[in-house]
Amino acid sequence: MAKGSKGGAGKSLVRATLAIHEPPVGGSTTPGGIIRTFGFDFNPAQLSLTRHAEWKTTPAQIERDGSLPEFMGSRPREMSVEIFLDSSDEPSSNTVLKKVESLLDCCEVTTKSIAAKQPSPPWVVLQWGSFSTARFTAYVSSVEATYTLFGTTGVPIRATCRLQLHEIPSKTKGQNPTSGALTARRVHRVVAGDSLQSLAWREYGNAAAWRAIAEANGIDDPAHLPAGAELVLPAAEEVRA
Repeated sequence: MAKGSKGGAGKSLVRATLAIHEPPVGGSTTPGGIIRTFGFDFNPAQLSLTRHAEWKTTPAQIERDGSLPEFMGSRPREMSVEIFLDSSDEPSSNTVLKKVESLLDCCEVTTKSIAAKQPSPPWVVLQWGSFSTARFTAYVSSVEATYTLFGTTGVPIRATCRLQLHEIPSKTKGQNPTSGALTARRVHRVVAGDSLQSLAWREYGNAAAWRAIAEANGIDDPAHLPAGAELVLPAAEEVRA
């Protein structure tokens, strides 16, 4: 049933994605180069968003009803999301196992961050079309994976993963300071003939903006863009003129 609904959705269905990035170096709040873009096989049935406001109340002996509470600030947002994985149409495939491992790795320190002497797990950005409320930079505090179906060789072919995301506040240029949401970014899959300059011209009307794309993706050699690689294209508001 699920597989059929996936196929019948058509090309118009926007898939949710989880972009997994290297943590930034220094005090930056902009995610580093992209490690992997995790495409959802099935969009979430629900997303749970939580935000807390901190208030402080100090007991007062002379006030019968208590003292006036003092607002201390708002905590960053938290999100719970469930990801359903299914490769039951390919019983010998280890696709589900690899995807679960990539999610579990979101709680592991990256090699590049160790080399930079700032050990940290990856940062992630969940995106789902125009649902901007759900788009923010976060770290993964927990991953719970439940395997529910196995192939004849014992390899998992179906799983449900539950992720807990915690927002990392950002002051990125062009961001709405009251919402904490990132400006919209797109992911581009490199094809033969692409260059950072041509992408910058097509995206921003300025070929010199290629440096912003290189920086967002941790590219050291701009002349080498392997076909099939996925690049994060910063929003126009984030690109310096």
